[in-house]
Amino acid sequence: MENTSPLDDYAKVRSVLEHLTSDWRDQPSLAELAAPVGLSEDALQKLFTRWAGLTPKAFLQALTLDHARNLLKDSASILDAALDSGLSGPGRLHDLFIAHEAMSPGAYKAKGAGLAIYYGFHPSPFGIALAMVTEHGLCGLSFADQGGEKAALEDMMRRWPNAQYTEDSARTAPYVARVFGNIRDGQPLRITMIGSDFEIRVWETLLKIPCGKAVSYGDIAANLGKPLAARAVGAAVGRNPISFVVPCHRVIGKSGALTGYHWGLTRKKAIMGWEAGQVA
Repeated sequence: MENTSPLDDYAKVRSVLEHLTSDWRDQPSLAELAAPVGLSEDALQKLFTRWAGLTPKAFLQALTLDHARNLLKDSASILDAALDSGLSGPGRLHDLFIAHEAMSPGAYKAKGAGLAIYYGFHPSPFGIALAMVTEHGLCGLSFADQGGEKAALEDMMRRWPNAQYTEDSARTAPYVARVFGNIRDGQPLRITMIGSDFEIRVWETLLKIPCGKAVSYGDIAANLGKPLAARAVGAAVGRNPISFVVPCHRVIGKSGALTGYHWGLTRKKAIMGWEAGQVA
């Protein structure tokens, strides 16, 4: 048993955070982080996750990814970005980007250039649905009213301006059928979250909100271990590219009032009402 007081726990977590933020380029292992604070790897994993809301490895990856992103934005080569981030080579950086950004470092550097996105418009219970997919899964789902298809497509394309877009309703139709058709074939719906590490953490939290329930931006911020970040959470919720599936419509204001929804408050009310009926 490695029972300690909350004060001792905080001191250990702070020490590990200092170690990570000062020596992240060395890519320290869990064992190297645990030994100086006198904990086993398992104990540190549990303690750090409880305090920080993510594992030491995830925290290290976030630091590495943020640094690599900035280098790529400043025109560094992929090799230089990998080596300056403490990684052994472009392959490691590629794996990190695929895991967290669902695109290669090269595609990120070029704002989606080289990323193939297929799209199609389909009827849905909440208007015309625009679905976008990559080889990894559903990456975008938005809504439009009759006549607003072009504006909806342009809005989504601005997220990844240099990607290659191809209209292919046959490719997107199975995803729409899975989302709105209540299909239960035992296979998980594959989705691709393309965003910053913080945005993806917010969107992953949205996926945990039960159907028919609602939470506030502050609730999500607290769940992420960042109770003062409600405004940043609100911005990330607003940038959610996969509506309905990643249920940003289940987020409301602190007072309980419905707040802005990228695809319209009327549609948000309709979705929430539909879900309430499903639960009932």
